[in-house]
Amino acid sequence: MASREVFADTSGLYALIDRNDANHSAAREAVGKLLRGGRRLVVTDYVIDETVTLAKVRAGMVMASRVLDLVDQTGGLRVEWIGPERFTATKAFFRRHADHGYSFTDCSSFVVMRELRLNEALTSDRHFQEAGLTALLRVH
Repeated sequence: MASREVFADTSGLYALIDRNDANHSAAREAVGKLLRGGRRLVVTDYVIDETVTLAKVRAGMVMASRVLDLVDQTGGLRVEWIGPERFTATKAFFRRHADHGYSFTDCSSFVVMRELRLNEALTSDRHFQEAGLTALLRVH
């Protein structure tokens, strides 16, 4: 049985707010289907930080603010905080998987997903598939 929650990664959140993103339509469709099915998204503070920064660099402050608005105004989204214990687990995961191209934020996401027993992610990041998880968007 699928979890009631799906992890949202940076590429998935960004695709939701930027109409020019290659996965925009697919992300909106996937999220609509999830929410209609009574499921919700889980995101971490690290993913929010990374997405806001990406949006500001790619499209400016207005787009960065849209990310924050999405987090503030979407009832179907829950924020998980990394905190000290998860930070320690992320450092260990990052070091154990040094042979992969995982970012530190990717590793924090994998730690949270495993802890919460989540297998699906709204992402186009191939690293999630490398880590044995299901990416709901076309992977680059």
